[in-house]
Amino acid sequence: MTDLTTQANTALFASAGFRRYFLASCFSTFAIWISRFLLGWTAWALTESAFWVGAVSALFLAPTFLFSLVFGVVADRVNPLRGMHLTTAAQALIGVAAAVTAGLDLFTLPWLCTLAAAIGVVTAAHHPMRLSLLPLLVERRHFAAAIGLSAMVFNTSRILGPALAAFLLWWASTAVAFGVAAALYAATVLCLMRVHSLKPSPKEERRSLWVELRAGLAFVRASQMIRLLMLLTMINGLYGRTIIEMLPALTGQLLRGDAGTLAVVTGAAGLGSIVGGLLVSRQRGTEAHLLGLVFSALLASAVVTLPIMWVSTLIALGLLIFLLSLCMTVIGTGCQTAIQLSVADAFRGRVMSIWTVITMGMPAIGAILLGALADNFGMALMLLIFALMAGIVTLILHSWRRSVGL
Repeated sequence: MTDLTTQANTALFASAGFRRYFLASCFSTFAIWISRFLLGWTAWALTESAFWVGAVSALFLAPTFLFSLVFGVVADRVNPLRGMHLTTAAQALIGVAAAVTAGLDLFTLPWLCTLAAAIGVVTAAHHPMRLSLLPLLVERRHFAAAIGLSAMVFNTSRILGPALAAFLLWWASTAVAFGVAAALYAATVLCLMRVHSLKPSPKEERRSLWVELRAGLAFVRASQMIRLLMLLTMINGLYGRTIIEMLPALTGQLLRGDAGTLAVVTGAAGLGSIVGGLLVSRQRGTEAHLLGLVFSALLASAVVTLPIMWVSTLIALGLLIFLLSLCMTVIGTGCQTAIQLSVADAFRGRVMSIWTVITMGMPAIGAILLGALADNFGMALMLLIFALMAGIVTLILHSWRRSVGL
């Protein structure tokens, strides 16, 4: 870690507000990955169908695609900290409902779908609030370091969350696992309630929701850099993040694995994400430099997936997912950092809600599409086709980038 990185991190943790926010992020992201693991594994356990794994994933992600733009306008109007109090409390209540239902042995496929959709709606409201809150807690010169630390928390939880969930499934039950997730969400609320000092957030004169939404879209259209970053995020969502969403079906079809196999592969994805987050956090270049890094990672993600048809062991699949997840994190974190540095504060909630729609919505489309195709033509073949398409579109966008001088 460089001296500049160390100094930025020290300055961040000197702020009581950021320390409490950071602890809350640790609890909430841990709970998120436990919940997502349980949703995916339960879908596979109930059906042994890649389609239903994709469908449950789509139900979890689709509300973000449908409602985040509206919640982005709300995030620019209200105190995002209060919004996070409400959304995190709702996540805790849903976790309790899931735990009680599982404990009473009433868990069915329709209930699982309802649960995934409910969590998805709350998540759609939560993300714009979270992305709007962070800039109010830190100085702009430390913003990139704060994003990097948040990414590290998220990606570490990607390893530890599924590992704990798999252990709880083996040692106890699904009800206990959902109960632990609910408890972590409750701890998040308690931490957030201790965050008091926020910088003032500049607000525009309040207009109708539709007018403010159009203003946010106009801001995005006016920036070639932001438009390109949104497109690159879209490719990453339809390809890299879709594969991560489909890990339960991927391990099931390629390796005939159990919950332990899924936990190992998901852990490999988390480890790759940590390495990718470290790589981005050490970058001190301009938005253009980050853009070049994102293009390189997109092309690399397509290349590393090409051997998928010959994967037959857990080690080989884990290595492939590690590399893919590393690239995926470089793309996602790089795009988010570049956009956050480019957007005006008054439009932050709306612009980041558009980014969230793409980040969460595209995997919803990709998961349902890949799941349906994989059931008919095989997972390995479809992943190979997805990889080739992602590589071709990336090269086209790179050519456009050079033509406009970005």
